Amino acid sequence: MRRSIVATEKKGTGKSPPLEGRAFTRRDILRSLPVGAMAVGYAIASGCKYKTQAFLLSHPPVESDKPQERWRGAKVKAYRSLGATGHKMSDISFGCAGLSDPAVVRSAVERGVNYFDTSPDYSRAGSERALGEGLRGAARDRVFLASKLCTPAGHLPDETPVKEVIGAVESSLRRLGTDYLDLVHIHACNTLERLFAPNLHEAFDRLKEAGKVRFLGVSSHTPDLERVMRQAVDSGRFQVIMVAYNFRSWPALHDIFADAKRRGVGVVAMKTLKGAYHTVLSDFTPTERESFAQAAFKWVLANPDVSGLVVSITKESQLDEYLFASGGALGEDDTALLERYDHLVRGLYCRPGCGSCLGGCPYGVPIDDVLRYSMYYERYGRREEAKRLYAAAHAPGRFCAGCDAPCEPRCPFGLKIAEQLRHAHRLLA
Repeated sequence: MRRSIVATEKKGTGKSPPLEGRAFTRRDILRSLPVGAMAVGYAIASGCKYKTQAFLLSHPPVESDKPQERWRGAKVKAYRSLGATGHKMSDISFGCAGLSDPAVVRSAVERGVNYFDTSPDYSRAGSERALGEGLRGAARDRVFLASKLCTPAGHLPDETPVKEVIGAVESSLRRLGTDYLDLVHIHACNTLERLFAPNLHEAFDRLKEAGKVRFLGVSSHTPDLERVMRQAVDSGRFQVIMVAYNFRSWPALHDIFADAKRRGVGVVAMKTLKGAYHTVLSDFTPTERESFAQAAFKWVLANPDVSGLVVSITKESQLDEYLFASGGALGEDDTALLERYDHLVRGLYCRPGCGSCLGGCPYGVPIDDVLRYSMYYERYGRREEAKRLYAAAHAPGRFCAGCDAPCEPRCPFGLKIAEQLRHAHRLLA
């Protein structure tokens, strides 16, 4: 009899399918521990007009809940192997950040989505509960659940005791109503020290032995992205990498992805919309706004070494829009639209994988993180989360008042960093 996901938050006792890969000992990990890179994250900015044709509307257009008729009821049309896990994932899959409606999950399953990416810190575990409710009754072996080593309050530090890491995963299982996760990521992996943190690896090995997780992955959108992912693939330790990947970014990732495929490591793309400015660019026509996401997805999936992508989905209309691109081929019109988008956001978009400005701030403001929180607030509707994260960063925007912005000359793309940080402070403080 197939297992299905249950709704109660009882402690699971079932066993998972056969597991692959050898377990690392603490000594193995300590012996291989390299020197790390600085910790940074994904960055985006928006909010005011700048001296470029890529100015923003003072009142951004509201996303339509009435999709084009030809999108209505769109389903997954293509599946790809997720490395050597034995799973074929829907090419466009479900990211659960901001999820609150279980009905959207049920609809996604009916439309063929079979890979769901969540995390305890999405809406302080509210996303996990909504996902578990939405998957209630679904055949467990038909869906692939990926989560993170995390708590509702945030990322687990590298030195977190093994028992606490295990407890965090067990809490996720109870909220999701399942007895095992298919994949757990070392999340927000910004340094090589974190990639090989002994406590996190030991906790994974114990969880795997207990049948509570199957595979280990790593997720990152750090300025040291290529180095971290190269080490992850070469180590033979990880079965999946989840990587920020979008049009014309990180050229070295192409070789890393090819190596990953040869080694049986799955590649999941995220951050594929490159800032999601398409809904607020006044220079974009309605047709361009409607076509952008699909063009962005088709570009990512044109790389045969990518297993699939995850994109945040919170409502039915997004399923219509996003799944319409499933199995689609990248055309000249798509590429031209992506080129136009790149040109328009040149002075606005803070590229993950850069980090050139970070060493130029005399106060140590995490510039990229602050701009990312501004993005959450303005373009993803995750306002409470954005404010909470900003507060945890100790209101860094206050340091920008009167500062002569030594960070700005370091930006290779000419972003008005100080202006964007002050705008973020007004929104989030």
